Amino acid sequence: MRKMEEKTRRRYRRRIRIRRKVRGITEKPRMTIYKSNKYIYIQVIDDKKGHTIASASNKEKEFIDIKSRVKDAGRLGEIIGKRLKEKNISGIVFDRNGYKYHGIIKVIADATRKAGIHF
Repeated sequence: MRKMEEKTRRRYRRRIRIRRKVRGITEKPRMTIYKSNKYIYIQVIDDKKGHTIASASNKEKEFIDIKSRVKDAGRLGEIIGKRLKEKNISGIVFDRNGYKYHGIIKVIADATRKAGIHF
C-alpha cells in the first residue's frame, strides 16, 4: 500500500507542474485524460469560461465495450476527435494529467491527431 501512495503523490506533483504551463482558451481548449483501472475519461475544457466543451468515456452506454486497455483506447481518441470536429474545433492543448506519455495516453493522443485535431 505504501508504494501506491508514493506513485499517486508523484503523479499529482507532475500534474501540478503541467497545469502551471498548460491553459485552454476558447480557440484552443485543453484536452485532459483521466484513467482508472476500469475506465478512461477524456474532457475538453475551456479554462477561460470554466466549461467542458466535449467529453468521452468508456462509461457511456454505447461505448461500454471499450476496455481500459491500449488496444481499445484509440477508439475513444477517435470519438473525441469527431465530437470536436462537430463543434468546429481543430486545435487543442494536450494535458496528460501527470501520466507518462506512453501506452493508453499516447494511443489516445495519436488517434485524436488522426481524426484531424492539431496539438
